[in-house]
Amino acid sequence: MRPSELTTLVSGLLHEETQITDRGLDLTVNEVLRVETPGRVDFGGDELDGANCSVHEKVWRDEDDEYQWWHLKGGQYLVEYNETFSTDRALRVQTRDAVRERGAFHPTLELTELGRVPFAVAPGGLRLKENARISTVLPPEAESE
Repeated sequence: MRPSELTTLVSGLLHEETQITDRGLDLTVNEVLRVETPGRVDFGGDELDGANCSVHEKVWRDEDDEYQWWHLKGGQYLVEYNETFSTDRALRVQTRDAVRERGAFHPTLELTELGRVPFAVAPGGLRLKENARISTVLPPEAESE
């Protein structure tokens, strides 16, 4: 599968021409969340309970800007994407190099459905603009015959 063919699996693209790269299809951040109180995970799932999360505030960098910025301190967050997918075959989602090189990352994940993803920021912090491309979906490798 070529990177451009990922558009048949991923919906909610903001700007297809920019998001399709040689490697794959870039995903953009819609929301950054802070975990306020812990969730619960047990063995059987009867006591499974979600964490209480709050939306991280955004600020204007410049009054002429169209989008706001998150000023993230070092720590753990959850991110939500503008894009979605739900497939039968797992897709690999990796942190974009531009994000990793600035001290932030999320684990590489094999997902059949895109949901919230944990996002770690180095102690120095990160400025992240609304709709920034933070992750890349890689095309599935061809099946061996």
